[in-house]
Amino acid sequence: MTEPPLRIAVVSYYLPSGSKIGVGFQAHELATELVRRGHHVDMVSECPPVPGATYGHRHVELHGALRTFRFAFAVRRLDLTSYDVLHAHGDDYWLWRRRVGLHVRTVHGSCFEEARRIRGAKERLRMVMLGCSEVLAALVADRTVVVSPRTRHWVPRTDAVIPNGVDARRFHPGSGARTAHPVVLFVGTWGGRKRGAALAAAFTEHVLPRHPDAELWMVTRDAPAEPGPGVRVLGALTDDELADVYRAAWVFCLPSSYEGFGIPYAEAMASGLPVVATPNVGARYVTDEGRAGLLTDLDDLGPALADLLDDAPRRDALATAGLDRASAFTLDHVVDRYEDLFREPAHPAHHRPAHQGDHR
Repeated sequence: MTEPPLRIAVVSYYLPSGSKIGVGFQAHELATELVRRGHHVDMVSECPPVPGATYGHRHVELHGALRTFRFAFAVRRLDLTSYDVLHAHGDDYWLWRRRVGLHVRTVHGSCFEEARRIRGAKERLRMVMLGCSEVLAALVADRTVVVSPRTRHWVPRTDAVIPNGVDARRFHPGSGARTAHPVVLFVGTWGGRKRGAALAAAFTEHVLPRHPDAELWMVTRDAPAEPGPGVRVLGALTDDELADVYRAAWVFCLPSSYEGFGIPYAEAMASGLPVVATPNVGARYVTDEGRAGLLTDLDDLGPALADLLDDAPRRDALATAGLDRASAFTLDHVVDRYEDLFREPAHPAHHRPAHQGDHR
């Protein structure tokens, strides 16, 4: 017997239409796939509608300071009783009273963990406050999902580990050839925890002397006008353009100080591209503790990249291992698991056992 379609409200402050934050991209991808499977989905967001989106959009427009905190109060005032499922990717921590049949919260990483590494007292305080909101949300929701096992350390109750999903119809090895010259690809920000500036410095100091024709392609919006020799800034790319550069490059590198998951790692692996990363929480999980990618400390990043560009057999081995590992992160597989979760009967949050579910 075919299950009837669900009415699902997805809450995400961020969307690709107004932010480069990965949570927004993942919320958009999940909502799109749920619609493709016949469900009715409405996105509740502070960002404007994503052009061409197939799901509905409920715009919560805010102005002024502290919008990421005020958004949660605005969501509390909405009537969500017409939905079967509320799937929140943040900002649901004031929804104490049951408003839907099932309330699911996905925690994409720990703000407490990020606060340990972020610079600046003001930003650290903001991260701690957001971390407290994550704890509240886990207590409020009927089901709490984390995207990587390490995140459970900071969440009081967890029902499942469901990773972020990558659309294998878009991100795949393809039949095109890699570039004729060595190319290292980066997707992230020049500043902050993504550490694009540190990668550019390591590339200039260690990679270029051994590979004078090498390039560092940076998919970023905040690089300086003169990022350094051999560095090519690609700016913001469409989804199809991003998939093409994954298939063209030799190596992918994202040396973040912290990732709760790290969608670009999974996108690169699904595209058959070897991954190099610093051993943050997300990179360790996505690469299976370095079995499907190369993990190295920031101080050793440049030499590691130069060595890998010299070693075609090792690149091939990493690409093969990464492609196999990426099968666990396909969007189809991820949405299968969410659909199963959405169909389970709700039960009060305080009656469920802590840390139950997937312990892989």
